Amino acid sequence: MTGENDSRASLHEELTVKAEHSGCRLDSYLALHAAGLSRNRAQMLIEEGRVLVSGAPCADKNYRLQPGDRVSLTIPPPEEASVAAEDIQLDIVYEDGDLLVINKPRGMVVHPAPGHSGGTLVNALLGHCSDLSGIGGVMRPGIVHRLDKDTSGLLIVAKNDLAHRALSGQLKARKLRREYIALVHGQVSPKIGRIEAPIGRHPRHRKKMAVVGGGRDAVTRYRVVKYYNRYSLLRLNLETGRTHQIRVHLSHLGYPVVGDSAYAKGGKGDLPAELMQPHALHARHLAFTHPRSGEELNFSTPLPAAFKNTLQWLKDH
Repeated sequence: MTGENDSRASLHEELTVKAEHSGCRLDSYLALHAAGLSRNRAQMLIEEGRVLVSGAPCADKNYRLQPGDRVSLTIPPPEEASVAAEDIQLDIVYEDGDLLVINKPRGMVVHPAPGHSGGTLVNALLGHCSDLSGIGGVMRPGIVHRLDKDTSGLLIVAKNDLAHRALSGQLKARKLRREYIALVHGQVSPKIGRIEAPIGRHPRHRKKMAVVGGGRDAVTRYRVVKYYNRYSLLRLNLETGRTHQIRVHLSHLGYPVVGDSAYAKGGKGDLPAELMQPHALHARHLAFTHPRSGEELNFSTPLPAAFKNTLQWLKDH
Protein backbone atom coordinates (compact mmCIF):
# COMPACT_ATOMS: atom_id res chain seq x y z
CA MET A 1 0.00 0.00 0.00
CA THR A 2 1.28 3.48 -0.77
CA GLY A 3 0.53 7.04 0.17
CA GLU A 4 -1.00 6.48 3.60
CA ASN A 5 0.75 9.51 5.08
CA ASP A 6 0.41 11.81 2.06
CA SER A 7 -3.07 13.23 1.60
CA ARG A 8 -2.18 14.14 -2.00
CA ALA A 9 -1.29 10.57 -3.06
CA SER A 10 -3.59 7.87 -4.40
CA LEU A 11 -4.13 4.82 -2.21
CA HIS A 12 -3.86 1.33 -3.70
CA GLU A 13 -5.14 -1.93 -2.30
CA GLU A 14 -4.90 -5.50 -3.60
CA LEU A 15 -7.37 -8.15 -2.45
CA THR A 16 -7.69 -11.84 -3.36
CA VAL A 17 -11.17 -13.36 -3.19
CA LYS A 18 -11.42 -16.39 -0.90
CA ALA A 19 -13.74 -19.35 -1.47
CA GLU A 20 -16.19 -18.21 1.20
CA HIS A 21 -16.84 -15.00 -0.76
CA SER A 22 -17.68 -16.75 -4.03
CA GLY A 23 -20.69 -15.07 -5.65
CA CYS A 24 -20.37 -11.88 -3.59
CA ARG A 25 -21.21 -8.67 -5.44
CA LEU A 26 -18.20 -6.52 -6.25
CA ASP A 27 -19.51 -3.42 -4.42
CA SER A 28 -20.52 -5.44 -1.35
CA TYR A 29 -17.13 -7.16 -1.27
CA LEU A 30 -15.28 -3.84 -1.35
CA ALA A 31 -17.50 -2.39 1.39
CA LEU A 32 -16.71 -5.41 3.57
CA HIS A 33 -12.98 -5.76 2.89
CA ALA A 34 -11.55 -2.41 1.76
CA ALA A 35 -11.05 -0.40 4.94
CA GLY A 36 -12.73 2.99 4.98
CA LEU A 37 -15.19 2.43 2.13
CA SER A 38 -18.96 2.60 2.32
CA ARG A 39 -20.95 0.70 -0.29
CA ASN A 40 -21.92 3.95 -2.02
CA ARG A 41 -18.30 5.07 -2.16
CA ALA A 42 -17.28 1.68 -3.57
CA GLN A 43 -19.93 2.02 -6.29
CA MET A 44 -18.60 5.45 -7.23
CA LEU A 45 -15.06 4.11 -7.58
CA ILE A 46 -16.32 1.20 -9.70
CA GLU A 47 -18.18 3.61 -12.01
CA GLU A 48 -15.03 5.75 -12.32
CA GLY A 49 -13.03 2.73 -13.53
CA ARG A 50 -10.81 2.61 -10.45
CA VAL A 51 -11.49 -1.06 -9.71
CA LEU A 52 -9.80 -3.92 -11.58
CA VAL A 53 -10.74 -7.58 -11.37
CA SER A 54 -7.87 -9.89 -12.31
CA GLY A 55 -6.16 -7.04 -14.15
CA ALA A 56 -9.14 -5.81 -16.19
CA PRO A 57 -11.33 -2.79 -15.37
CA CYS A 58 -14.75 -3.81 -14.04
CA ALA A 59 -17.49 -1.19 -14.20
CA ASP A 60 -20.26 -3.57 -13.09
CA LYS A 61 -21.03 -3.17 -9.40
CA ASN A 62 -23.17 -6.34 -9.61
CA TYR A 63 -20.30 -8.50 -10.87
CA ARG A 64 -20.24 -11.77 -8.93
CA LEU A 65 -16.75 -12.58 -7.74
CA GLN A 66 -15.12 -15.98 -8.04
CA PRO A 67 -12.50 -17.59 -5.78
CA GLY A 68 -9.04 -16.44 -6.76
CA ASP A 69 -10.19 -13.20 -8.40
CA ARG A 70 -7.67 -10.42 -7.74
CA VAL A 71 -9.43 -7.14 -6.94
CA SER A 72 -7.30 -4.01 -7.32
CA LEU A 73 -8.60 -0.72 -5.98
CA THR A 74 -7.26 2.80 -6.44
CA ILE A 75 -8.62 5.60 -4.26
CA PRO A 76 -7.75 8.99 -5.79
CA PRO A 77 -6.22 11.76 -3.68
CA PRO A 78 -8.90 13.79 -1.90
CA GLU A 79 -10.36 16.69 -3.80
CA GLU A 80 -10.37 20.10 -2.26
CA ALA A 81 -13.44 20.09 -0.06
CA SER A 82 -16.42 21.79 -1.62
CA VAL A 83 -18.19 21.78 1.74
CA ALA A 84 -17.98 25.15 3.47
CA ALA A 85 -16.13 25.42 6.76
CA GLU A 86 -18.43 26.85 9.45
CA ASP A 87 -17.71 28.22 12.90
CA ILE A 88 -19.88 25.79 14.85
CA GLN A 89 -18.99 24.87 18.41
CA LEU A 90 -18.01 21.23 18.88
CA ASP A 91 -18.08 19.18 22.07
CA ILE A 92 -14.66 17.56 21.68
CA VAL A 93 -14.12 14.69 24.12
CA TYR A 94 -10.65 13.80 22.82
CA GLU A 95 -8.25 15.05 20.14
CA ASP A 96 -4.73 14.28 18.96
CA GLY A 97 -2.85 14.39 15.67
CA ASP A 98 -4.70 11.37 14.26
CA LEU A 99 -8.29 11.58 15.40
CA LEU A 100 -11.06 13.29 17.33
CA VAL A 101 -13.87 11.90 19.46
CA ILE A 102 -16.93 14.14 19.27
CA ASN A 103 -20.02 14.22 21.48
CA LYS A 104 -22.60 14.97 18.78
CA PRO A 105 -25.77 16.77 19.88
CA ARG A 106 -29.24 15.73 18.82
CA GLY A 107 -30.47 17.48 15.70
CA MET A 108 -27.06 17.72 14.00
CA VAL A 109 -26.68 15.95 10.65
CA VAL A 110 -23.27 14.27 10.27
CA HIS A 111 -22.52 15.14 6.63
CA PRO A 112 -24.09 17.31 3.89
CA ALA A 113 -26.95 15.78 1.95
CA PRO A 114 -29.98 17.07 0.01
CA GLY A 115 -31.82 19.41 2.36
CA HIS A 116 -28.83 19.71 4.70
CA SER A 117 -26.10 21.60 2.86
CA GLY A 118 -24.90 23.44 5.97
CA GLY A 119 -24.82 23.22 9.73
CA THR A 120 -23.55 19.63 9.64
CA LEU A 121 -20.84 18.00 11.68
CA VAL A 122 -18.59 18.01 8.59
CA ASN A 123 -19.05 21.79 8.22
CA ALA A 124 -18.10 22.19 11.87
CA LEU A 125 -15.09 19.88 11.54
CA LEU A 126 -13.75 21.80 8.55
CA GLY A 127 -14.06 24.97 10.61
CA HIS A 128 -12.10 23.33 13.42
CA CYS A 129 -9.30 21.64 11.45
CA SER A 130 -8.29 21.20 7.83
CA ASP A 131 -6.37 17.92 8.15
CA LEU A 132 -9.14 15.36 7.71
CA SER A 133 -8.94 11.99 5.95
CA GLY A 134 -10.12 11.98 2.33
CA ILE A 135 -10.99 8.28 2.05
CA GLY A 136 -14.71 8.83 2.64
CA GLY A 137 -14.99 11.26 -0.29
CA VAL A 138 -15.24 15.00 -0.60
CA MET A 139 -18.60 15.23 1.20
CA ARG A 140 -17.60 13.00 4.13
CA PRO A 141 -14.02 13.91 5.07
CA GLY A 142 -12.86 12.10 8.18
CA ILE A 143 -16.14 10.31 8.83
CA VAL A 144 -15.45 6.76 10.07
CA HIS A 145 -19.00 5.96 11.19
CA ARG A 146 -22.27 7.86 11.42
CA LEU A 147 -24.95 8.71 13.93
CA ASP A 148 -28.48 9.55 12.81
CA LYS A 149 -29.49 13.20 12.98
CA ASP A 150 -31.46 12.83 16.21
CA THR A 151 -29.12 10.35 17.88
CA SER A 152 -26.74 12.03 20.30
CA GLY A 153 -23.41 10.82 21.57
CA LEU A 154 -19.92 9.69 20.68
CA LEU A 155 -18.48 9.55 17.19
CA ILE A 156 -14.91 9.12 15.85
CA VAL A 157 -13.39 11.38 13.19
CA ALA A 158 -10.12 10.53 11.41
CA LYS A 159 -7.64 13.28 10.65
CA ASN A 160 -5.57 11.30 8.15
CA ASP A 161 -5.85 8.29 5.87
CA LEU A 162 -3.74 6.03 8.09
CA ALA A 163 -6.13 6.60 11.01
CA HIS A 164 -9.21 6.27 8.79
CA ARG A 165 -8.17 2.93 7.33
CA ALA A 166 -7.15 1.50 10.71
CA LEU A 167 -10.33 2.63 12.48
CA SER A 168 -12.56 1.45 9.62
CA GLY A 169 -10.76 -1.88 9.77
CA GLN A 170 -11.59 -2.17 13.47
CA LEU A 171 -15.20 -1.29 12.70
CA LYS A 172 -15.49 -4.01 10.05
CA ALA A 173 -13.68 -6.54 12.24
CA ARG A 174 -16.16 -5.73 15.04
CA LYS A 175 -13.35 -4.58 17.32
CA LEU A 176 -14.67 -1.03 17.67
CA ARG A 177 -17.05 -1.30 20.62
CA ARG A 178 -20.13 0.93 20.76
CA GLU A 179 -22.77 1.04 23.48
CA TYR A 180 -26.08 2.89 23.24
CA ILE A 181 -28.85 3.79 25.69
CA ALA A 182 -32.44 3.77 24.41
CA LEU A 183 -35.88 4.34 25.90
CA VAL A 184 -38.46 2.20 24.12
CA HIS A 185 -42.19 1.56 24.20
CA GLY A 186 -43.28 -1.58 26.03
CA GLN A 187 -41.72 -3.92 28.58
CA VAL A 188 -39.04 -5.71 26.65
CA SER A 189 -38.89 -9.47 27.12
CA PRO A 190 -36.63 -11.33 27.59
CA LYS A 191 -34.48 -8.95 29.63
CA ILE A 192 -31.32 -9.95 27.76
CA GLY A 193 -31.32 -10.72 24.06
CA ARG A 194 -29.55 -10.78 20.72
CA ILE A 195 -31.39 -9.51 17.66
CA GLU A 196 -30.16 -11.04 14.42
CA ALA A 197 -32.22 -9.90 11.44
CA PRO A 198 -31.06 -8.68 7.97
CA ILE A 199 -31.61 -5.01 7.15
CA GLY A 200 -32.16 -3.47 3.73
CA ARG A 201 -34.03 -0.67 2.02
CA HIS A 202 -37.77 -0.64 2.78
CA PRO A 203 -39.62 -2.09 -0.24
CA ARG A 204 -42.13 0.78 -0.39
CA HIS A 205 -40.68 3.67 1.60
CA ARG A 206 -37.25 4.17 0.03
CA LYS A 207 -36.04 6.64 2.67
CA LYS A 208 -36.54 4.04 5.39
CA MET A 209 -34.84 0.77 6.23
CA ALA A 210 -36.52 -2.48 7.24
CA VAL A 211 -35.90 -6.09 8.17
CA VAL A 212 -36.05 -7.76 4.75
CA GLY A 213 -35.02 -11.05 3.23
CA GLY A 214 -31.81 -10.61 1.32
CA GLY A 215 -30.79 -7.61 3.43
CA ARG A 216 -27.33 -7.17 4.94
CA ASP A 217 -26.55 -9.14 8.10
CA ALA A 218 -27.30 -7.10 11.21
CA VAL A 219 -26.80 -8.05 14.87
CA THR A 220 -27.74 -6.02 17.96
CA ARG A 221 -27.35 -7.15 21.57
CA TYR A 222 -29.47 -5.59 24.32
CA ARG A 223 -30.04 -5.69 28.08
CA VAL A 224 -32.90 -4.14 30.04
CA VAL A 225 -31.58 -1.57 32.51
CA LYS A 226 -34.93 -0.60 34.04
CA TYR A 227 -38.67 -0.86 33.46
CA TYR A 228 -40.86 2.28 33.65
CA ASN A 229 -44.49 1.15 33.63
CA ARG A 230 -45.09 0.87 29.85
CA TYR A 231 -41.51 1.66 28.84
CA SER A 232 -38.08 0.04 29.04
CA LEU A 233 -34.63 1.58 29.33
CA LEU A 234 -32.14 -0.50 27.35
CA ARG A 235 -28.39 -0.81 26.99
CA LEU A 236 -27.47 -1.91 23.47
CA ASN A 237 -24.27 -3.01 21.73
CA LEU A 238 -23.77 -3.14 17.98
CA GLU A 239 -22.04 -6.09 16.36
CA THR A 240 -22.71 -4.59 12.93
CA GLY A 241 -23.36 -1.01 11.83
CA ARG A 242 -26.26 -0.90 9.37
CA THR A 243 -28.21 2.28 8.66
CA HIS A 244 -30.81 2.90 11.41
CA GLN A 245 -29.94 -0.56 12.81
CA ILE A 246 -31.02 -0.15 16.44
CA ARG A 247 -34.20 1.71 15.51
CA VAL A 248 -35.18 -0.85 12.86
CA HIS A 249 -34.40 -3.88 15.03
CA LEU A 250 -36.32 -2.59 18.05
CA SER A 251 -39.30 -1.57 15.94
CA HIS A 252 -39.26 -5.01 14.29
CA LEU A 253 -39.56 -6.60 17.74
CA GLY A 254 -42.47 -4.32 18.64
CA TYR A 255 -40.50 -2.07 21.01
CA PRO A 256 -39.87 1.13 19.00
CA VAL A 257 -37.66 3.89 20.34
CA VAL A 258 -39.62 6.64 22.08
CA GLY A 259 -39.96 9.72 19.86
CA ASP A 260 -38.91 7.92 16.68
CA SER A 261 -41.15 9.45 14.04
CA ALA A 262 -39.97 7.06 11.32
CA TYR A 263 -40.19 3.69 13.06
CA ALA A 264 -42.48 4.11 16.09
CA LYS A 265 -45.57 3.19 14.02
CA GLY A 266 -47.60 6.01 15.51
CA GLY A 267 -47.17 4.94 19.13
CA LYS A 268 -47.33 7.98 21.44
CA GLY A 269 -47.65 6.33 24.83
CA ASP A 270 -48.61 8.55 27.77
CA LEU A 271 -45.65 10.93 27.77
CA PRO A 272 -46.46 14.67 27.65
CA ALA A 273 -45.93 16.20 24.21
CA GLU A 274 -42.95 18.25 25.37
CA LEU A 275 -41.17 15.02 26.36
CA MET A 276 -41.79 13.36 22.99
CA GLN A 277 -38.47 14.73 21.90
CA PRO A 278 -36.43 13.54 18.94
CA HIS A 279 -35.90 9.86 19.51
CA ALA A 280 -34.47 8.75 22.83
CA LEU A 281 -31.28 7.09 21.60
CA HIS A 282 -27.81 8.04 22.84
CA ALA A 283 -24.36 6.67 21.91
CA ARG A 284 -23.03 6.49 25.46
CA HIS A 285 -19.78 4.53 25.26
CA LEU A 286 -17.02 4.04 22.69
CA ALA A 287 -13.87 1.89 22.91
CA PHE A 288 -11.18 1.22 20.30
CA THR A 289 -7.45 0.80 19.73
CA HIS A 290 -5.54 3.94 18.81
CA PRO A 291 -4.44 3.52 15.17
CA ARG A 292 -0.88 4.71 15.79
CA SER A 293 0.04 4.02 19.41
CA GLY A 294 -1.94 0.80 19.88
CA GLU A 295 -3.33 2.15 23.17
CA GLU A 296 -6.79 1.02 24.21
CA LEU A 297 -9.04 4.09 24.46
CA ASN A 298 -12.40 4.21 26.28
CA PHE A 299 -14.83 7.13 26.34
CA SER A 300 -18.23 7.68 27.92
CA THR A 301 -20.62 10.61 27.88
CA PRO A 302 -23.71 11.28 30.04
CA LEU A 303 -27.27 11.34 28.76
CA PRO A 304 -28.44 14.69 27.34
CA ALA A 305 -30.60 16.83 29.62
CA ALA A 306 -33.77 16.19 27.60
CA PHE A 307 -33.30 12.42 27.91
CA LYS A 308 -32.73 12.75 31.67
CA ASN A 309 -35.88 14.89 32.00
CA THR A 310 -37.93 12.17 30.32
CA LEU A 311 -36.58 9.52 32.68
CA GLN A 312 -37.27 11.72 35.69
CA TRP A 313 -40.87 12.24 34.58
CA LEU A 314 -41.34 8.48 34.19
CA LYS A 315 -39.86 7.90 37.64
CA ASP A 316 -42.22 10.48 39.19
CA HIS A 317 -45.31 9.08 37.47
